[in-house]
Amino acid sequence: MIRNTKFFFKGHLITLILILIIGFSCSNYKTSISIQFPKVCEPIQITKEGKDHFFASYYGINSFSQNQKYVTVLETDIKYRLPTECDTATLGLVDLKSLEFIPIAKTTAWNFQQGCMAHWLGSNPDSLIIYNDIRDGKFVSVILNVHTIKEKKIIPYPISAVSPNGKEAVSINFSRLRKTRDSYGYGGNGQDAKLDKVFPEDDGLFILDLETGKKKLLVSFQDIKELVPEVPNDGLEYFNHTLFSREGSKIFWLARARPNRNTTAFTINRDGTNLKKCFPDGWGGSHFDWLNDEELMVTAEYKKQQYGHVLFTVGDKDYKRLGNGILDYDGHGTFSPDGKWMVTDTYPKNGLKEQKIFLMDMESETVLPIGRFPQPEKYKKKWRCDIHCRWSPKGNMIGFNSTHSGSRQAYIIRLKN
Repeated sequence: MIRNTKFFFKGHLITLILILIIGFSCSNYKTSISIQFPKVCEPIQITKEGKDHFFASYYGINSFSQNQKYVTVLETDIKYRLPTECDTATLGLVDLKSLEFIPIAKTTAWNFQQGCMAHWLGSNPDSLIIYNDIRDGKFVSVILNVHTIKEKKIIPYPISAVSPNGKEAVSINFSRLRKTRDSYGYGGNGQDAKLDKVFPEDDGLFILDLETGKKKLLVSFQDIKELVPEVPNDGLEYFNHTLFSREGSKIFWLARARPNRNTTAFTINRDGTNLKKCFPDGWGGSHFDWLNDEELMVTAEYKKQQYGHVLFTVGDKDYKRLGNGILDYDGHGTFSPDGKWMVTDTYPKNGLKEQKIFLMDMESETVLPIGRFPQPEKYKKKWRCDIHCRWSPKGNMIGFNSTHSGSRQAYIIRLKN
């Protein structure tokens, strides 16, 4: 079905002669390096045509149950426009053995980029999930047992990231996000967007206690006013793209502004201390992942000269572009659970309008292309379908979205040693 739309290298042991394969000067690299890349199997379409499907959270967020029997997926009839608060999507599980789609809930708080932000909860990662919804006109998050289909708790705030232990979550203003970057927010008036204030003192980055349902403001918009580029009087500062570090001690997020989307990347300790900018002014920032609790990868404009996948330690000024020049672009990079690999993708900017997937060995930074998928023209606006790779807990599967079949569907690639 997809054999002619991608390419794979399948050898168990691939000896890569860097000067021949990726064209680098041997003055900076060994003449040859033996890399034990895993065997990359052909992608498996895990959802069926007829309706559009995609993973129910942002890239890099675990969509797999801990036992890797199920993944969380959204099903929708909406294709070529942004969803509104009147558009219901079905949240379901795909059984990775039978490929059956099992409906478990409905939600009206979702978008094509980040789904309904479904997370498996670390306290019970085979049974409990949390996802966003609209109840009585308000944005909330729902903790659900996927097997009994019983709601365990409704938190009166939406979530954008969940801590590894499943006890805390980050919350932002999705109504404000809808007004500042509409393809990432939710329709409706589920929160006060505070559109009359460029830097509100009572809004920003919140942390939620998922046991008590209480929230605490960690960083307000006013707190970062002097740390970000000046915003025009008709502009609005907004927060998006939040993520806990691997052990949960820190939180990363992006502060951006409408209308020109000036971007500043920040980290802060989970307790609200040690607020730090990640990059010098003008580097911006886009996509990201934590390698551990100290090291981050963010795609940014390195030295204001070259966009790339930039690895650094929080608080240090030693920035390193990953990929030996191959990954000098804005992609959605995310690390395997053991930190050995990084998978990333591209936007469809080449002449064939293909989205590509690359796997990189973190030790040698050798890059292996593992797939290419053409994107139809009708999926290239605000309802675009990014590849958005994500790892399984055991690191032997990569999930991604694609429209190369003519509709939006979810896929997995199995990796075998």
